[in-house]
Amino acid sequence: MKKFLMAAAGGTVLGIIATTQIAAPLLAQEAAKTENVYEQLDLFGDIFERIRAQYVEEVDSGELIEAAIDGMLTSLDPHSSYLSPKDAVKMREQTRGEFGGLGIEVTQEDGFVKVVSPIDGTPADEAGIEAGDFITHVDGESLLGLVLDEAVDLMRGPVGSDIVITVVREGEGEPFDVTITRDTIELTVVRSRTEGDSVVLRLSTFNDQTYPKMAEQLAEKVETAGGIDNINGFVIDLRNNPGGLLTQAIKVSDAFLNEGEIVSTRGREASDGDRFNATVGDLAEGKPIVVLINGGSASASEIVAGALQDHRRAIVIGTKSFGKGSVQTVMPLRSEGAMRLTTARYYTPSGRSIQSLGVSPDIIVAQPPRSTESEEEETNVRRSRSEADLRGSLNNDSLSEDEIKQIEADREKAEKAADLRIEDYQLAYAIDILKGLSALGPRD
Repeated sequence: MKKFLMAAAGGTVLGIIATTQIAAPLLAQEAAKTENVYEQLDLFGDIFERIRAQYVEEVDSGELIEAAIDGMLTSLDPHSSYLSPKDAVKMREQTRGEFGGLGIEVTQEDGFVKVVSPIDGTPADEAGIEAGDFITHVDGESLLGLVLDEAVDLMRGPVGSDIVITVVREGEGEPFDVTITRDTIELTVVRSRTEGDSVVLRLSTFNDQTYPKMAEQLAEKVETAGGIDNINGFVIDLRNNPGGLLTQAIKVSDAFLNEGEIVSTRGREASDGDRFNATVGDLAEGKPIVVLINGGSASASEIVAGALQDHRRAIVIGTKSFGKGSVQTVMPLRSEGAMRLTTARYYTPSGRSIQSLGVSPDIIVAQPPRSTESEEEETNVRRSRSEADLRGSLNNDSLSEDEIKQIEADREKAEKAADLRIEDYQLAYAIDILKGLSALGPRD
């Protein structure tokens, strides 16, 4: 017993020594890190005071602090930033769907402003700005070396005023200037139309209005068609949609799913993650869906495309999406400003992170350049020749007048679809897919 007690005591002593030997260096490291942080803060204070005292011009202390905060955030990634009180107000206006500017969603790459996408119907869209364009100068002033917010500030100005931006575009030999008139941007977040028996839902962004507007217009189109049985499917057009609110992306995805995960977010700590699941109810009532994406489809658009693709609820066509797979949280600050901080990555239901990789379409369909007038005329001439044009051709006497009229009506619909290929090849391809799926279905 005595030996046992001595062994136990010895084990306790050894445990204390071992713990001390391990813990002491760790504590020392933590203390050194803390001391280093305080030294760096002292260094910041020294630099701040020297700038105030010795810079060639008098500077505003508040602006210096804001610049330091913004620099700290923008050094993390392209999407984290500081929002001054004025910028925070503008951000809230944009989320509600009305704001002033050119109408482009931008990011920063290689020191220049890169267009994620122009917004439908805005001055930038009408001026021909395209996703992937680089903006190098504003009114002749270079943007190289400016942080994104500074570059964006140069593009802002009074409504009705002109701005000249210099654009570098892949495939163009030289940079070129584009003059744009600033305007108040009132987002039409959802546009809808019927093409043949298909309903096309064009979503231009994800703000507070997106899901309710989409649901409302979908119901209107179905009612106008005389019921869901007269619809062969839906096209959800997310091309050049730069994203927006995560909550709206979840609602739009949920609108066409009955169950399963929509998206998951994972932060630095396991406890920071979250999962969002679909609820029962499919606005399309099981009808086929085609989702259109391109290089301007980012963030929330990629959540929707990825969720519907992973659940095999939609065929995704177009070109690879932008690849913004991170989540930003806007945190209010005591100064009435705010901080936009990247807090998580998001993952599709199958566990894919699309950060930097994007969503790959099931069928790659590029938008070809528009045909010239002479090419279109030549195509129309070739189409017009048929057996009926030949001299002395036989009449078709096996069909009634009603049957002939039906054939002519079907041909007219097919010709309209062919015309759409000239106007928007990717959309025409999507509608052709829905037609093909419908043709394989049971007949009444």
